[in-house]
Amino acid sequence: MDYQNEEDEFEDASEYDWMEKIKSTGAVPYLELDGSGRNGWATPTSDRFMVRGPNYLSDKVKIPAGEFLLKPLGFDWMKGPTKISEVLNNPNHRIRKSINELAMNDPDTKPFVWAFNLQLPNKDNYCAIIYFISLEPVEDGSLVDRFLKGDDSFKNSRLKLIANMAKAPWIVRTAVGEQAICILGRALRCKYVTGSDFIEVDVDIGSSIVANAIVHLAFGYVTCLTVDLAFLLEGQSEEELPEQILGAIRFVELDPASAEVYQMPSNEEFGEARNLGTRLWNPFGISQLLHQNNSDESGSGSGSGSSRVPSSGNGSGLQIVANGSLDEADREGSDESNKSVK
Repeated sequence: MDYQNEEDEFEDASEYDWMEKIKSTGAVPYLELDGSGRNGWATPTSDRFMVRGPNYLSDKVKIPAGEFLLKPLGFDWMKGPTKISEVLNNPNHRIRKSINELAMNDPDTKPFVWAFNLQLPNKDNYCAIIYFISLEPVEDGSLVDRFLKGDDSFKNSRLKLIANMAKAPWIVRTAVGEQAICILGRALRCKYVTGSDFIEVDVDIGSSIVANAIVHLAFGYVTCLTVDLAFLLEGQSEEELPEQILGAIRFVELDPASAEVYQMPSNEEFGEARNLGTRLWNPFGISQLLHQNNSDESGSGSGSGSSRVPSSGNGSGLQIVANGSLDEADREGSDESNKSVK
């Protein structure tokens, strides 16, 4: 699958003004990368990230990332009375409503939304949710295709996070390092929620003792932090290399006071949203794409599920986040410029 051909389509702002509207709304604004704004989000350049190169399995060489596969759609900075999850099953959520309206008004446009919900371990249940979008179908047999169809075990083994500290106080840099890389499903509990037109990954950062401690520390300095995050699927064979980043985001000095209070939907509303999504998108065969059985993977990739990595013991699953070091394979291939601060 090659989303790079979408670039010209997205340049037509009048045709995709619904995307710009989503991007420009939310609790915090979309910012330019000139450093003039704060308490917002932006899209970092791809050269901020190093990924496994085409011959990584033999030479351990990483290369600058190419164009992102997905386009930025929106960002939510929210808090709620309980842990926030399954936001794209909430019929009252602004992005869910926009996608449903698009399906009814412009059936020829068939967007697919990716949401990464970072649930922070905090009494106010803060979460940072990043949304990306594609308007093109997934290429059969590609790594993205197999990820969407795969079971939770496969998803847990492939979804990777790269975190770069663009701006941070000394105490945070000392604890986290300049860069951290981890396979999310091996380090944290991830719940995968899929629908006919979306996939949402709810990441419970509090499911690890180490991550819990790190985030508690960083949250105290969140108004001083600028962090670049990239989400990608780890390439583990020659056919899956070089790695391609799904999407990336920059958090710029977020203010907890600006977080929007999330309106929790009722169980009935959740059910209505699931049914509506199926009715709207089934004619295009998208639901079948996500829910069909995959002979290469055991289990089912439909619905939602979770996998927990024990947070007790030596915490090695999250140590890569705690001290900024990389997993064994990636450590061998890191460039000097991407070495962590110990």
